[in-house]
Amino acid sequence: MTRAFPPIERAELRLVRLPLINPFTISTGTMTERVFPLVTLSADGLEGYAEGVMDPLPDFLEETVAGAMDLIGETVLPSMIGRRFDNPAAVERLLSPWRGNRMALATVEMAFWDLWAKWLDLPLGRLIGGAGEAIDVGVSLGIGPIDGTLERVERHVAQGYKRIKLKIMPGHDIALLEAVRAAFPDVHLSVDANSAYRLSDWAVLGRLDDFRLDYIEQPLTHDDIADHAVLQGRLRTPVCLDESIRSAGHARRALTADATRVINIKVGRVGGIAEAIRIHDLAAAFDVPVWCGGMLESGIGRAHNIHLSTLPNFRKPGDTSSASRYFHRDIVVEKLEATDGRMPVPEGPGIGVHLDRDVLDGVTLSVRSFAA
Repeated sequence: MTRAFPPIERAELRLVRLPLINPFTISTGTMTERVFPLVTLSADGLEGYAEGVMDPLPDFLEETVAGAMDLIGETVLPSMIGRRFDNPAAVERLLSPWRGNRMALATVEMAFWDLWAKWLDLPLGRLIGGAGEAIDVGVSLGIGPIDGTLERVERHVAQGYKRIKLKIMPGHDIALLEAVRAAFPDVHLSVDANSAYRLSDWAVLGRLDDFRLDYIEQPLTHDDIADHAVLQGRLRTPVCLDESIRSAGHARRALTADATRVINIKVGRVGGIAEAIRIHDLAAAFDVPVWCGGMLESGIGRAHNIHLSTLPNFRKPGDTSSASRYFHRDIVVEKLEATDGRMPVPEGPGIGVHLDRDVLDGVTLSVRSFAA
């Protein structure tokens, strides 16, 4: 007889502040720290973890840390305590009445996936159909002086990373790419604009075809598909959508319109593991590769990303590079470090990492507990 999954006995919601080693600049601004919700769900002596990827201000997408803390703490977690969920689909049904807020809802859904995988005594990657002991990873380099960027590219190429991604914006694009391509003619190179351009910037966007890029990520408005289809029709280089893909429905519309030929799947952005799998499968049906984007996650979010990336259509290197590039000390015990551009998949049930309680307590701004 199959055991029924036990009810959720306890939950915890922390607000965590984790300083970055170096500022990270993109077209929308500069980040010096990660401030994020961390959810723990407990049942039958096991704990499942996940972190939110929303920003303090709505400068990536509409969600904010404050809004997520309120929704998760006042509504979602209280509704789960004492309830039994047979599987992650049951949690999805609980969360389905609330519109938008995909990053906040993903935090809870992902924590349950970790908990459920541990209860089944399976690694999360294997549970969702993934395979392999390591994944290919690249790096994302923030905006900075060209000379400094050349040094960073050289350092990361020497470390064996499989792809170099450069953040660009108007005024920081063509000269940067000319310099990088001249110095590194054979490196796998992509760019990410974080929605900084418009179709009227064709004089610049058209020149991006000259640099043999693997893809151009999210060049136009954060919620656009139609203009990206127009742009893709003019470019030889594949367009990769990030912010514009919030669900499998968005992915379907983008793929049928030929607005994207690569998709960046950020599990938090799309609402959780289940929706990420749907987008992965849909893109595979179109023979469009996907890769896993990063949001400067701690080891909790990084481990979720690594396990998700073991699915077969993650055919391009993701942003899940070494945690030591970002943090002096991570909040997990395990060292998530890449070697020669390969990131090992954490071993053990669930996401395979454990909280370092001493570090976590030192970077926690607030904590709320919920019990049956």
